[in-house]
Amino acid sequence: MMHDFKTLLVTHEGPVLRVRLNSPETGNAVSGLILDELLTVLGALDDETGIRVLVLSGEGDDFCLGGDRSEFPELLAQDSGGLALRALGNKARRVCDALATTDVVTIARLHGGVVGAGVGLAIFCDLRAGADTCRFRLPELGLGVPPAWGGIMPRLLNEVGAARVRELILTASTFDAATARELSILHTVVPEDELDAAVARWTRPLVRRSPTALRTAKVMMNAYGNANRLADATLFDAELLSSALSRGQQARRG
Repeated sequence: MMHDFKTLLVTHEGPVLRVRLNSPETGNAVSGLILDELLTVLGALDDETGIRVLVLSGEGDDFCLGGDRSEFPELLAQDSGGLALRALGNKARRVCDALATTDVVTIARLHGGVVGAGVGLAIFCDLRAGADTCRFRLPELGLGVPPAWGGIMPRLLNEVGAARVRELILTASTFDAATARELSILHTVVPEDELDAAVARWTRPLVRRSPTALRTAKVMMNAYGNANRLADATLFDAELLSSALSRGQQARRG
């Protein structure tokens, strides 16, 4: 997988592909370019038949401090109707869908701040390991927008449960790694210097699994997890986000 990425560091170690968000100066805020490059990596996985595991991590002090809000005014200036914002939202949804449905096992390696879109990228990974110093937050309501990024709501409801998700979203409060473990946002919590070892404890047996068995297991888990959803309401996420930001911009101008 040879590409000259601007926002990602990608290394191929036999059956393990390591993808590191590489915009530490912004806290690895998720920009349109990061989404494009993640789509390139995830879209190529089907052709990389030797890969069993993808490990997603972040460069610098934080895994990801959320979406790149500095892009929003420029996108609204290009199109006040919000079409460009909707395109960005749909791109985020495609990345999250790809993380969840790719044939390989996806592992999130988390440290520092894990905020907003960072929680979204992490929660769509199959397994999630976090440093004991991690700080999590879903700040959208405090920023005046709905929690409509990447289809995060149903994934959180399935992984965490409705009552606790309601609390996290309505309060927009920060919570620690121990709470994230209790909520099943994290599967394991370790000191930061033991994160790589924790990830290795998963990757070592996974790379020996039959690729057909792994693929079938993921298809089954995704199918059973979505069995009670009569319609995919996340298709409206990009529309909701775009509308909220457009109205906010108009209100500030008024």
